[in-house]
Amino acid sequence: MRQQTKQHLHQMLKTLTVILSILSISFSTIAQESDAKSDAILEKVSAEMKALKSFYVEFDTHSKNKSTGLDQKDSGKGWVQGKKYNATLGENVIISNGFKVWTITEETVYITDAEDDDESSINPKKLMTIWEEGFKSKYVKEEDGQHVINLFPTNPDDVDYHTITLYINKKDNSLKKAIMKTKDATVMTYTVSKFEKNPTIPASKFVFNKAKYPGREVIED
Repeated sequence: MRQQTKQHLHQMLKTLTVILSILSISFSTIAQESDAKSDAILEKVSAEMKALKSFYVEFDTHSKNKSTGLDQKDSGKGWVQGKKYNATLGENVIISNGFKVWTITEETVYITDAEDDDESSINPKKLMTIWEEGFKSKYVKEEDGQHVINLFPTNPDDVDYHTITLYINKKDNSLKKAIMKTKDATVMTYTVSKFEKNPTIPASKFVFNKAKYPGREVIED
């Protein structure tokens, strides 16, 4: 039961945090093999993101795998301020105060450290580490007022995906869509429907309030 719960939360946490991590991606370590055009665009995106103290995002997700029959759509939103975040996907919620992470489902509250070293876990810190290991980037084309850029991990054996395609608005260097293709042939599409820069976020947004989630089993590592 405990292992099934961890597997379920593992997948949910990965889905929720990929979009936040893509938005927070650091392009400063993109590999030398990147072409100059894509590199210049990504540096602008990075500069925009690094200048933000906080952000609010609404997004839609679509995960599809023809071989397994997976075809799942959902929507979510997230508040991010430094290492703190509050993200939802459907009825599921993840809250972090920068030290602890509360992953909340309909039946369970699963508590972990924000710097959990468990190799089987996926958390925002580890996803950010994945980004920071570096990419090769390639400018693909311009489409409907957006730059289309492919990212390829420089250490493909260390990650479970092989390509991330970014769609970046030409006018304001904002990320509009990201498509991640995994090694098991799953295609995960994240579409940003709203993005707000530097909102004032109440401190309570990053605090777990047990009273709001009664009747749930609490599991803490």
